[in-house]
Formats: sequence, structure tokens, C-alpha cells
Amino acid sequence: MGRATFHIRGMDCAEETATLRHALSSVAEVREVTFNLVTATMTVTSAGEHFPVEEVIHTVQQAGMSAEQVADGAERPILEAKQDNLRTALVALSTILTVMAFSLHGAQLGWRAALSGHETGQIPLTVRSLYVVALIAGGWLVVPKAWLAARRLRPDMYLLMTVAVVGALTLGEYLEAATVTVLFAVSLALEQWSVGRARRAIGALVALAPPRARVIKDASSEELMEAAVVPIGSQIVVKPGEKFPLDGRVIEGKTNVNQAPITGESLPVAKVVDDEVYAGTINVDGAVVVKTTKSASDTTLARIIRMVSEAQSRRAPSEQWVERFARLYTPVVMCLALLIAAIPPLALGQPWAVWFYRSLVLLVIACPCALVISTPVTIVAALVSATRHGILIKGGLYVEVPAHLQAIALDKTGTLTEGKPRVQTVVPLSGHTEKELLEIAAAVEMRSQHPLAHAIVRHAETAGITPRAAGDFQSIAGKGATASLNGQRFWIGSHALLEERSQETPELHDRLSQLSASGASVVVVGEEDHVCGFVSVADSVRPEAKETLAVLKSLGVRSIVMLTGDNQGTAEAIARKAGIDEIHAELLPDAKVGLVEELVRRYGTIAMVGDGVNDAPALARSSLGIAMGAIGTDAAIETADIALMKDDLSRLPWLIRHSRRALRTIRVNIAVSLLVKAAFIGLTLLGKASLWAAIAADTGVSLLVVLNALRLLRDMDAARITNHA
Repeated sequence: MGRATFHIRGMDCAEETATLRHALSSVAEVREVTFNLVTATMTVTSAGEHFPVEEVIHTVQQAGMSAEQVADGAERPILEAKQDNLRTALVALSTILTVMAFSLHGAQLGWRAALSGHETGQIPLTVRSLYVVALIAGGWLVVPKAWLAARRLRPDMYLLMTVAVVGALTLGEYLEAATVTVLFAVSLALEQWSVGRARRAIGALVALAPPRARVIKDASSEELMEAAVVPIGSQIVVKPGEKFPLDGRVIEGKTNVNQAPITGESLPVAKVVDDEVYAGTINVDGAVVVKTTKSASDTTLARIIRMVSEAQSRRAPSEQWVERFARLYTPVVMCLALLIAAIPPLALGQPWAVWFYRSLVLLVIACPCALVISTPVTIVAALVSATRHGILIKGGLYVEVPAHLQAIALDKTGTLTEGKPRVQTVVPLSGHTEKELLEIAAAVEMRSQHPLAHAIVRHAETAGITPRAAGDFQSIAGKGATASLNGQRFWIGSHALLEERSQETPELHDRLSQLSASGASVVVVGEEDHVCGFVSVADSVRPEAKETLAVLKSLGVRSIVMLTGDNQGTAEAIARKAGIDEIHAELLPDAKVGLVEELVRRYGTIAMVGDGVNDAPALARSSLGIAMGAIGTDAAIETADIALMKDDLSRLPWLIRHSRRALRTIRVNIAVSLLVKAAFIGLTLLGKASLWAAIAADTGVSLLVVLNALRLLRDMDAARITNHA
């Protein structure tokens, strides 16, 4: 199976994508075609190993556009300045000539005659010539595409407009023909501008990272190098006020960093030695030396840009519905226009000219510009706006889902809590001292990646104990681990593991239950024949958790559920503090997936919020997987449908409001487009509509829906993140 990506010059609206999809369906080897209007790219998958590059390029050229193959991952927002300038010049020329022709006609024969224009023979030759040149200028980019549509016997908006203009000329309606041409050209320019606006919004993300880096060559010299060629492991200097050109780790100095371009957080974050910094963020007040950890093409910012650019190709349900509707709507209205042109004159003896003119008006109304443009522009605006607020939505498909959430399942550690547990109590048993217990626990936990393990190791180091890594480490999924130390086998794990090993006594059970009830997680340490002791570790609930969950409920989320592998007592204590509706504790990873499936059956649409790594199966099974604190974490960005770049639960209510706002915008745009078209169909049948009025209304609606969609790009007040709707 082969795959190739192409830049398509001249692809600015959904009509062109439909044309290309239909044209490429005739290429035998082509299996799948996907489009990205924002980056003006097309990705083609072939069925066999041989990829028909030349045939694809030739087919695109036959469709009136041009294609250039690009390397994978090279997609970037592009601005076709030459094409934009040409279109603008032609629209301006067509408009000026139409105004000149109308003014000259009015000055010579009177304004009423100029407005009616029915008597073709009375229109001065100069006026007619100006109208014709205006038509040529306005239709210069339209007629070739209309001709291609006619050859394929597949009517599109270009063919509809061309037929309407030619019909108006046949009836001697020079002013109407020119007006329709101008307004349609303006409508196309408007659509191209709206796509360009979305491209520029993503282009602004590209511009966040500076193109050059100040690289330390030796102890006494620095060199400005292109960031794209700086090797991983290089040392770069970033001065106050400058942006970080690459991801890296601070190795010298300290500063505050404005991470708003990536995370959306309003306050600078302190950075000291060993802290990570990210490309595109701003060094506020201190010079630092950074050791780069990623290439320019693999930084967190670069990955975000790629995913936002690619996200538009994952079409939202509303977008797919509009495309299906337009595909059916256009030929239906065209057939209706033919019937209106033929039946009244043939069956009722009505004048041909009158009904032919009305059929032309219907053809103009059949143009689906406003309808087709309404949804993709809204989706792109929603994606870019969310990115500005530190929320990476990985496709138009996921823009609408948060608006419908009925329940939200949250992991405990690192999601509801801060994920930085600290040792509270150390209880040695069976003759062991506190130091011995910590030495054993830290030695075993050094090989573990669990947050509780890190807390125990940190506590041991603080107590002056240097942990020695144990040998033969074996993890017990969801329960604990075993390892060998000084020739002895030790185990460490949860209360459940203690019960499973049948080493629990009534006294131990009571003490463990008391600690668990206070909200602490208890780690038990033991040998084959006795329990060495236990360590209680507590994690703090996030300060914003309770208020955020209350806001989620006020937004209509029916149930907030906590899923954790921790013990029941700890889970209940956290739930009380945060305001959780439903608790499921002591869960193995597989059990989390099962519970998520049950929640989906119970509520329909649910989100799973976790760290994106340990909770990957549950995230994948939910209706919407949301990863917390994904900045710098490749696995989290890859796993979830939506990634919250900062550890901030208050983004969840903002996300739901944003989704509802986007969905509301889409529905309003579609409704307005359809209502205007329905009204003009009725007016046409009553003989109350004209060609220029129909196209003016369609252009006006196009402008209205675009401006309504682009409102999503405006920065929303940060205070709304946590306030009630």
C-alpha cells in the first residue's frame, strides 16, 4: 500500500475537494483520498505498492488545479499570494467596469432604462462592451471550472452560475448578468479569504518559535544557527525577552517563563536547573543555558502545529451532513429549475422568457456557497481557538463531542489530585527499625514508575538514606512489586496484595483501615514469612477540583465518576473533598476499561480524563479521551482525542462551553443559509425575486456565516473558565 501527500494549488473550498474526489475515483490504483483545506494538501492512498504519482498529478490538472508532491510531515499552511492577488484584481476590475457601464447607461438613456435594460437594441455599444469585459473579468476563474463540470456531467456551483449568466445574456439582461458575476466572484473571494484567515491563524502558531538559536560553540564563542539544523544535545543561550527556539532542559541559570503560547496559563512559571522548557515559550527575566532535547521538527510546538493542521481533515458530523445535503440539494434544485422553465410554457401557454428567467433565479439559489462554507470555517476557528487556550483538539470530529457529555470519568492520581504524594507515616513492624524499613522500600521502589514509589524514594533520600536498587525486580500489575535485596526476597504493594498473600492479621487490618479512611494510600512491605511494616502516603486534592466539578454539574454533566487503583478508604476521602458522585476503587487496568464500557452503556456519551499513558486503554474506549498535563509528554498527546497541555482541571468547563458555542454557531449558520434559500425559492415561484437579489442574498449570507464562525477566534475572557454559564 502506497501513500503520498500533495500540495494542491487552487483548492480553496469544499467544492474543489468534491471535484477532486470524484476525479480521482476513476484512477484504478487510488484507494482513499483525504483533504486538508487549511494546508491546501491532499493525501492519496493507493491499493498496491506502486503509487501512481504522475497519474494523480495529471488528474488534478484536468480538474483545473495543479498538484505538487511533498514529503511526509512537510505539510504547512500555505498562502497562495499570486492566486489571491489575481482573484482580487479580477473582482475589482469586474466591479469597476459594471459600475462604469451602469453609470454610462443611466447618463445616456436615463436611470430607469439602465435598471430595466430589457431592450437590448437600445443599449449603447459602449455600455454593452463594458458589461461584456466585466463579465470576462469576473468569470475568468469561473468558466474553466464550469466547463470541466459540464464535461464530467456533474453540475457544481461554477456551472450553475455560468448557466445563469449566459441565460441572463440571452434575455438581454446585461446588468443582471454582470451583477451576478460580480457578486459570485465576491462570494468566491470571501470563501478564499475565510480559508486564508484560518491558514494565517495556524501560521501564527508556526511563527511562535524563533527561526534561529544562539548555540554555544566553545567557552568563549556563540553562533547563531538555523533552529532546524541544531543537533540534539546542543547548548543554547536564551536571553531575557527572547523565545525559546527548541525544547530542552535548563543546565545553567534560572528564570520565569511565559508558557501561555503552549498551555494558555496566564502567569509565568519559574524555571531552574533540570526544569524543561519548550519551543515558542518566552523567557521573561533571566538568561539561561539550555541543553536541547528535541529537533526542531519534533518539539512539542511542532507536534501541536502538525496536529492542528491535520485535525481539519477529521471532519465533524455536522460537516459530513452538510456535504451529503449539498450533494443532494444542488441537482434537485437544478431539476426543479428545468421543470419551471419548461412546464408553464408547454402546459399552460405561459411566456417562455418569464419562466426561463425564474428558472435562472432558481439556479442562482441552488449555489450552496453559504451552506458549504458555514461548517469547515467554524471547525477550524474552534480548533485554533482551543489551541490558544492550551487545549489540543485532534480533529473536527472531537469538537462537537464535549457539548454532548453526560458523564465524566476521572483518574485519581495526577488528575483529581496533584500527583505529588508525600510520605505521611512510617510504621516498622516485626523488629525492623524505621531506617531499615525505608531502605527496603526505597530499594524495591527505585525500579517502579508509580507516583507512590517516587514519593517513598524521595522521602528516603531526605532522611539521609541512599537507596540501592534491588535485583530481580518484577512488577505485579495494579498491586505492587517484588525484588531481591541482600539475598532475601521482599514484596511491596497494596492492602489487596497483603490479603492475597494471606499475611494479614486483624490488628494489621484495623490499622490499615484507619489510615486509609483518613485519605492516605498505604504501601505494605513484607518478606516471605512476615510483614516488615507499612508506609502511608497522601496526595493533595487539586485546589480547583471541587469548584470545577461543581461547574461541570451546573453545565448538565449528570455524573462525575472516579476510577482508581487505590484503596477504597483513600478513594472515599478524596471523593468527599472533591465532590465526586460515584467511586470505583482498587481497580486493575482491565477493570477500568470494563467500567468505562459500562458507563458508555449507561450514559451514552462519556469522557475519560487521565494521564494519557497508564490510562490509555480506558481513554481509547471512552467516547472522548482527555489527557491531563500533556505538555512535553509525547505519549499523552498521541493517546488522547483531546490533550490539556497544562495540569488544570478548570479547562474542562471551558472545553464544554467552547464545544457548545461551536456547535451553536454551526447550527445557526446552517439554519440561516437554508432559511434564506427557502425564502428565495418561494419568492421565485411567485415571481418576486431577481437574479441580482438572489446572488446578493447568497453572498450576504456567506459573509454573515463566515464572520459568525470567525468569532470563535476571539480570545474569551479567562474568568469564564471557572464561572458558571
